[in-house]
Amino acid sequence: MNAIQNPIPRFAQSLIIAGWIGTLLWLERKRTLRRIANCKLVRDLRNLGVAAGSGIVMQFMDAPVAFYLAAKADENGWGLLPRLPFPPLLRGLLALTLLDYTLYLWHFLTHRVPFLWRFHQVHHLDVEMDATTALRFHFGEIAISVLFRAGQIILIGPSRLSVAVWQMFLIACILFHHSNVRLPIRAERRLARLLVTPRLHGIHHSVEPKLVNSNWSSGLTIWDWLHGTLRTEVPQATIVMGVAGFRDSKFQNLKTLYKLPFRSCAPVPPMPPDTTRQPLSSLAE
Repeated sequence: MNAIQNPIPRFAQSLIIAGWIGTLLWLERKRTLRRIANCKLVRDLRNLGVAAGSGIVMQFMDAPVAFYLAAKADENGWGLLPRLPFPPLLRGLLALTLLDYTLYLWHFLTHRVPFLWRFHQVHHLDVEMDATTALRFHFGEIAISVLFRAGQIILIGPSRLSVAVWQMFLIACILFHHSNVRLPIRAERRLARLLVTPRLHGIHHSVEPKLVNSNWSSGLTIWDWLHGTLRTEVPQATIVMGVAGFRDSKFQNLKTLYKLPFRSCAPVPPMPPDTTRQPLSSLAE
């Protein structure tokens, strides 16, 4: 498979992502949303250690496969979008929307399929949450997700540029909604009508099954609202983060986190019977 590059220059990608991370880290110090109980430096180093493995997989597996298949889809007319008589801009916007929606489905699967949950639980084992949690994915989860990414691109048929823009959008969103940044409540209520926010995603990282099985959207909030999986009225101070039965410090060292999917595994959190649709704008203080 010949290497096909991201159409967005690497320098521009690095500058945008580094600037966004720096902004969020600064805001986390100035406007902290949730109280920090553990040593942040130790957590950050541990999370970055987990992220190193997933970063290698993304660089040498996920990105090459995604851009190769996007180029092939464009060349051979694969997928839905090339068959639609829409102008390029509209096809691009539809590509971003469909990629975001299918990622919602993937996130749902990582919580409901026991084999996938074995790997995804490493992300949820963090007992506190900030921007570094956004990077804390087991390399095995990223490797498995390459197959899903291939399916996304073959079925949807996005261009390479659409895939590149979506990846930048996704990284920015994931870093943002994992961050420990306190936004003005009125501003966050407005923003939550469109995008996942720190308060919304904080609810998803709760140990409680009814909360962790909600707020699965990664970019646009509308998917949770449409599927009845949106929860908004949970105060951040009441949320206990992590995975039930795995909050002990012995599960938090780097070596254990790398080995955990191949050894111990928390059971898949049971789905709650209540799927009452909540309003998009209602967020508890």
